[in-house]
Amino acid sequence: MPILNAIVHRIEKAAGEAPMSLVPATEALPPTPALDDLLAGVNDAFNAKPKAWGHFAETTPEGEGSSPFASELADTLEGRLDFIVFSRDLAKRIAALVDAHLSLSGDLVVLHHQVGDARYLSFALLHHREGFAIDESLQVVPARQLNLAQMSLAARLNINQWQAGDSKQYLSWTRDRGGKKLAEGFAALLGAEEGVDASGETRTLLKAFSDYVEQEDLPEEASREKTDALLDYASDQARRGEPMTLEALSEVLDEQQPKAFFDHIRNADYGLSPEIPPDRRTLNQFRRFTGRAGGVSISFDCHLLGSGVEYDEDRDRLIIKQVPRQLREQLKRQG
Repeated sequence: MPILNAIVHRIEKAAGEAPMSLVPATEALPPTPALDDLLAGVNDAFNAKPKAWGHFAETTPEGEGSSPFASELADTLEGRLDFIVFSRDLAKRIAALVDAHLSLSGDLVVLHHQVGDARYLSFALLHHREGFAIDESLQVVPARQLNLAQMSLAARLNINQWQAGDSKQYLSWTRDRGGKKLAEGFAALLGAEEGVDASGETRTLLKAFSDYVEQEDLPEEASREKTDALLDYASDQARRGEPMTLEALSEVLDEQQPKAFFDHIRNADYGLSPEIPPDRRTLNQFRRFTGRAGGVSISFDCHLLGSGVEYDEDRDRLIIKQVPRQLREQLKRQG
């Protein structure tokens, strides 16, 4: 994961009512193994955070409503603006945002890095925690450490996708701390707008999968295997911070018929985007309840419990509100 450019600026909050102050770095960081490890840690922490996914907002011909972030980054990548100057201006805007909504000091890490052929711009405001270390004389000493889990503001941009113009999900940013005003201010600072609703798209995808399993009338074991395959793929993409692609997921679900699930989605017109950012919370709620006894086999997605299926614990009964079409037709013929 080569680092092309890296720098750290400190944002400090003094005691009392004093505003945030910026302690800017004057030079970029040299490449070191420790810096590589920090980038890996920042990526892992960022991937685990609730995020918004989107792109830079369209602007008017006069540039109204635009943020300088995108234009300054473009100038930096083209060599018209120095990376240190670009990162310092970004740090100034981050400091003003933090001053308005947070009371925590931190270090702003800005990284221009490459993964394979893809280039990324990542930045994160990292806070500190007090810890301990052992010095050369084997004595316990206090040590100030970066707390990667406490990441107030962070963003990652896929530069290749942005420059190619073939995606609306090349930018992702955190939105889990500080409330609505901070989230809106951060999006405005980036000049970003959401391309998809990750939670809503993930729910729709899972609904499409449930419909597909029902339509194919799969045996219980096959249904469970496909559910596990979907969740494994989605969780892996979430860990890597990458979106799910419908075609790749379709291939994962059925190697013999790699287009089957993709065709199901297309023909039923669920309105899904070709690429879907996986929402961890929605995925964690998706499991299947299964059971077989006395000639009765039951299997349904856990998110249907309470809506499509109710469990009466006192009477030990399941109430199915929406009987599957094929089963309903069989019951009618029997009657």
